[in-house]
Amino acid sequence: MHEEDIKLVGRLLSQEQAAFREFFDDYFSRLFRFALRRIDDDQEAARDIVQAALTRAVRRLETYRGEASLFTWLCQITRRELSDYVTRVKREQTYVHRLVELEEDPHNRAVLESIPADAAAEPEAVAHREDLAARVHAALDYLPSRYAKVLELKYLEDLSVEAIAVRLGVSVIAVQSLLARARQAFRDVGSTLLPSPGGAR
Repeated sequence: MHEEDIKLVGRLLSQEQAAFREFFDDYFSRLFRFALRRIDDDQEAARDIVQAALTRAVRRLETYRGEASLFTWLCQITRRELSDYVTRVKREQTYVHRLVELEEDPHNRAVLESIPADAAAEPEAVAHREDLAARVHAALDYLPSRYAKVLELKYLEDLSVEAIAVRLGVSVIAVQSLLARARQAFRDVGSTLLPSPGGAR
C-alpha cells in the first residue's frame, strides 16, 4: 500500500487547498513529460491532455485505493485521455478534408463572397451559397478551437500574421506554424463537408 499517496488523497478529499497545490505541483510536470513523449512533442496538446486527466482524476479520487502509486494511477487516466485525443484527431481528419481549399480555390471563395446585393437573386444560387456557408461553419466547428480561431483571424478578419501574433500573444513563427496546421486540418475536414467545385456532393 502507498500510505503517503493515500494520505494525500485523503487531504484532497477533505478539500485542503494546500493539498491541491501540492498535488498539481508534484504531478503536472511529470504527467506533461509522460504525455509529450506520446504525441510527437506537441506541447499545447500535451498540456490540454494533462489538464483533462488531472481534472478527471480529482473527480475520481474516491476510487483510489493505494494498490498502485498515485503516479501510476494518474498515468492510467492520462493514457485514456491520450486515447481520446487520438480518436478525436482521427475523427476530425475524417470530417475535414479541404478547408484550406476554400481559401485557395477561387471558385469556393467567389461563391461565399458574392452575396447578392438585392433580393432578386436566383433562389437556387442563394440556397447554394447558404448551404456552402453552413458547411464551412460546420467544418470550423469540428476543428480544435485554436485552429478555428487562427483561421477566423486570418481569413474572416483579414489580419496579418503579425497582427494575429499580437492578438494571441505569441510569436510570428508560432502563428505561422499554427496556421500551417490549421490549414491542413481545414483541408482534411473540408474534403467531406464541402462540395467539389463541379458541384458533386
